[in-house]
Amino acid sequence: MVDRTVMPAINCIAELNIQKPVKKIMPNGMMLNIIDTGTEDVVKLDLVIGSGQLNQKFPLQAMMTNRMLREGSSRMTSSEIAEKLDFYGAWLDLSSSVNNGFITLYSLGKFFDKTIEVLANMVKDPVFPEMELRIVAESNKQVYLVNAQRVEVMARKRLNIELFGPEHPLARYAVQKDYDNLSTDMLKDFYRDNYCSDNCTIFVAGKVTDKVVERIEECFGKSPWGDNRNMARPVIPEPRGMARKRVTVEKKDGMQSSVKIGCFMPDRLHEDFLDLKVLTTMMGGYFGSRLMKNIREDKGYTYGIASGIVTYPENSVLIISTETANEYVEDVIREVRNEIDLLKSTEASKEELNMVKNYMLGDLCRAYENTLSVTDAWIYVLTAGAKEDFFDKSVESIRNITEKRIKELAEKYLDWNRMVEIVAGNV
Repeated sequence: MVDRTVMPAINCIAELNIQKPVKKIMPNGMMLNIIDTGTEDVVKLDLVIGSGQLNQKFPLQAMMTNRMLREGSSRMTSSEIAEKLDFYGAWLDLSSSVNNGFITLYSLGKFFDKTIEVLANMVKDPVFPEMELRIVAESNKQVYLVNAQRVEVMARKRLNIELFGPEHPLARYAVQKDYDNLSTDMLKDFYRDNYCSDNCTIFVAGKVTDKVVERIEECFGKSPWGDNRNMARPVIPEPRGMARKRVTVEKKDGMQSSVKIGCFMPDRLHEDFLDLKVLTTMMGGYFGSRLMKNIREDKGYTYGIASGIVTYPENSVLIISTETANEYVEDVIREVRNEIDLLKSTEASKEELNMVKNYMLGDLCRAYENTLSVTDAWIYVLTAGAKEDFFDKSVESIRNITEKRIKELAEKYLDWNRMVEIVAGNV
């Protein structure tokens, strides 16, 4: 019998074992990453396109090209694609980022030969029909119009504009007219320039049988497809910030204000990056963080406040973010500065640092405990340009960082004078 009055022992995580993919170069040169992890008859296939928003010539071009793949191909209409995937119990997700496009298919293994055939026709021979484009563009425009009135969105966009400069590609955002200006020719141009076997990588996880690998090769890997060419890496200009300390975005009817404080950090390949993630977690990266204890629990200024590092190609940005009643804005900013000053002036206790370490190690384990989510780890490594020992080094960083190192990083990088304060609301 288990004695319920005795708390179980707390054991530290010694290592993080994330199964590495088996790499296979298919006949057309595409890389196939195979992670055979599943016992259930389910397969997850990820197609990663090596181009995203930095490659586009017009606003929304990358995102809408990716999104419209499911709206019609040479052999199927949008409704036929949806019906086939639904009939076979499959699920499809399409998304894009700054420098990549992602197509994810979840399928029952017994129907994989059918569902990948649908996927291949979508990806390799889309038609971008005009009527469907207008419907999808209008739907996305309505979402944009709603989000544009949210103070959190106003503050987030303004922070990037102030840090990078209004002409920088990482600070240019679509506006209402961009949805109306979308055309099928724009999408076809982006597809032609970026969607090809030379610019794609495949990850497959789950119960990966020889038959699954064979079907992937038949559909995507036998011969070159698309307008294969040597893809030019986009040139990312240097940030040219506005050099303003405080920026206010007015919203007269705002019931509360969004506060975002940010500054540049080293990119994710820098030697300090992994240790900085521990610092930002201690500051505001989990529910027991310093910012949460002070500003939520002790002062009651907000329901939640967080800090984290957002990564971009060649840049990273520390963002401290919260929403609060309009009358508490200055109090919140003052307490954020107090917590930053404390991190720089006083070493954390061993107990606090151990709590942060245990949280971060547990969070890493939770993120990749599912057999299908393992691919997310290796997709991150691919898109970040990191080495295969990235997660080993992450665990090493968390386990070995000291209280002294936390203080040194805070002194080096948390310079209040370099931080931009954005307040969006009725202030």
